[in-house]
Amino acid sequence: MRRYNIALPEMAIVAATRGMAGAGAGLLISDFLRPETRRTVGWTLLAIGVLSTIPIAMTLFGRRDDAKVET
Repeated sequence: MRRYNIALPEMAIVAATRGMAGAGAGLLISDFLRPETRRTVGWTLLAIGVLSTIPIAMTLFGRRDDAKVET
């Protein structure tokens, strides 16, 4: 089993970017706003969420601790 040491602020950043991606996807499938506005805001939030998650995840998972954990 692999262990990943992640600080609370780093976890908050990951959660925020995933939340933005989810909000963007939600706007894309909802009927809350006018279609033009909804698509613009939805795609923007989704793109920011996905694009910012990739480097954060690469940084966090690149610092793994390969110590074995006994269960």
